[in-house]
Amino acid sequence: MSRTDLEHRESETLASYAMRSAESAGRCHEEAQAVYRTCYQRDRDRIIHCKAFRRLEYKTQVFLNHEGDHYRTRLTHTIEVAQISRTISRALGLNEDLTEAIALVHDVGHTPFGHSGEDALRELMADHGGFEHNRHGLRVVDLLERQYPDFPGLNLTYEVRESIAKHHTRWDEPSAEGFRDGPPLLEAQAVEVADSIAYDNHDLQDGMETGILDCTQLREVALWREAERAARERYGDLPESQLQKQAVRYLIDRFVTNVVECSRAQIEGHHIAAWRDAIQQGTNVIRFGEELEPAKTALEDFLHDVLYRDFRVVRATNAARRFVQSIFEAYVDDPRQLPPQQQRWAEEAGLHRAVCDYVAGMTDRYAQDRYVQLFHPYQRF
Repeated sequence: MSRTDLEHRESETLASYAMRSAESAGRCHEEAQAVYRTCYQRDRDRIIHCKAFRRLEYKTQVFLNHEGDHYRTRLTHTIEVAQISRTISRALGLNEDLTEAIALVHDVGHTPFGHSGEDALRELMADHGGFEHNRHGLRVVDLLERQYPDFPGLNLTYEVRESIAKHHTRWDEPSAEGFRDGPPLLEAQAVEVADSIAYDNHDLQDGMETGILDCTQLREVALWREAERAARERYGDLPESQLQKQAVRYLIDRFVTNVVECSRAQIEGHHIAAWRDAIQQGTNVIRFGEELEPAKTALEDFLHDVLYRDFRVVRATNAARRFVQSIFEAYVDDPRQLPPQQQRWAEEAGLHRAVCDYVAGMTDRYAQDRYVQLFHPYQRF
């Protein structure tokens, strides 16, 4: 099937409010279109093949990568978000290729060591233009990736770039300067709720894997009691490890079903007949139902208080924060320690921004290696 055939299929099969490839606002740098891929399929492929995407394998989600083989990383989190968001997108008749591209790229701006790394860079860059991972993700795909001789970055479509800039969570308030006012496209909204579903549930699972969380504690949370009850009704008595897995499975299905049903009602209630209608709303229409949101917030508050504030997690995140701070300050104090390519970039981008770009792109293990080289060069392992 040629690109034009694929675009025709989109026009025939997608919902009227879905974003179609043929209606894309295009790319910053003009290129000939692909013969057998739509513009969003091409974006997806460029994201998968870039270095920033591959580095997600060794970037922390919550638990440091070297602490266990089965904890989520930024890469496995991204894959889970892509899977969930495609399910939502398909159920609502949205553009799955666009949704997948947005999901795969949504975390490429994250630092090593999760949010502790971002917090450190935000403080260090406060007087030098600031740091926010969504805006940095846009910088990665627009400037820092160097794959093509004709232009810097990946030259992604306007729609994917806008979705990076506008990606919003409970803890992120990104600036979307330079893009249209209003909410992002419905496909990007699907990724936002999928992101929330993924991290709630895999943090539950990883927290239980570490032993920080157990079923007794979790029974304080109404959603968990509901999930356990549903698992027992379906499977009877189960070993605790199996009960935990089936309860998480139930929660993911519960969240996705609720989002699809609520979003359909929102789309109908707001008379959204085209993608332009969606971005003219005052808020997102792909969302959780009002009856579920308080319970989901209670679950997230529990995770914040019991998991993220556990002394083992705090100890690791504080150490990670010191890693990032120390590495950054060492390079700023003596830029001769930077690799030659980064020294050249500092002349062009400015020292603090160039060091920030370099440190933000590091994986956990690369940052740890740089720390040893800078402060313990004679240490033996």
